[in-house]
Amino acid sequence: MAGLTLKVTNRSRKGLKGLPSTIEVPEDATVDDAKKIVARAANVSDHYRIGIFDPVSKKTIKDRNSLLKSHAEVVKRGELLVKDLGLQIGWRLVYVIEYLGPLLFHPLFLSVRHTLYPAVYPYLKTYLPYTARADPSLSFAQQAAFGMVMAHFVKRELETMFLHKFSAATMPFAYIFRNSVFYWAMAGFLGALEIYAPFSPAAVAPDAPSPLTYFGFFLFAVGEILNFDVHWYLAHLRKPGETDRKIPRGHGFGIVTCPNYMYEIIAWIGIIIVTRSPSLFAFICVGSYYMYTWGWGKEKTYRKQFGDKYKKKRSVMLPGLL
Repeated sequence: MAGLTLKVTNRSRKGLKGLPSTIEVPEDATVDDAKKIVARAANVSDHYRIGIFDPVSKKTIKDRNSLLKSHAEVVKRGELLVKDLGLQIGWRLVYVIEYLGPLLFHPLFLSVRHTLYPAVYPYLKTYLPYTARADPSLSFAQQAAFGMVMAHFVKRELETMFLHKFSAATMPFAYIFRNSVFYWAMAGFLGALEIYAPFSPAAVAPDAPSPLTYFGFFLFAVGEILNFDVHWYLAHLRKPGETDRKIPRGHGFGIVTCPNYMYEIIAWIGIIIVTRSPSLFAFICVGSYYMYTWGWGKEKTYRKQFGDKYKKKRSVMLPGLL
């Protein structure tokens, strides 16, 4: 089978010193195959350290299972831009670590609540709009908050470990700290610190669930189930051995670019209705911004890759809004 001869341009300031000026790759080579060939040529033991970039846009080619020849500018220019990305960590492990934060902080603050909050309440009560809960037991909203947050992140952990497939296998190890701050600090530390305080909105909420509370539970359940449905569908969109990207259909993809983001937000709206938590409200607002930017990136990719075959979306995650 005829192969491709590609010019190799090194973008690394350090590393890849022994890189040849050209490499030969099979015609049916994937991006991952090209990384292995470059790594062998440059005497790099871990081929995941090799980043391959589009020669025109200079953006990294993330889908390691895609055929190299499917990237038009690579073939047209006969060139690969490569870079040593440094020490890597697997994306699966990245997400496991990210989602672990809330699963640690919520039980932690629940366990120290009788010691921590009585010590700080005298210094805060002047500034609080309401008094602390007199009953030392958890309110219904606080119990619900613990159950819903834990269920959400246990679901995310299980999906990460057993369901999700990643177009990029690894990322630079140094990024794990940056990526984890959002979940550990906002949904984990700040969320737990606020919710289980005896003077939080969840603590002083009525113990008898209202119709609005049940509506919140309904949104949470529907959002989580439909979010899982989209994740299951995406994980099985390609059949074993297939490398070409496909246009996702159904499951909400006819409405928005990323229905999994839409259902994620619906689930968190349900949590916020039940828990009345300003910290979790701030968490999902910031998270929605990131999901919106990721969603537009996917929308642009779909339009570029599939052209007229793809039905353009006006909204990437919330119909008529975002």
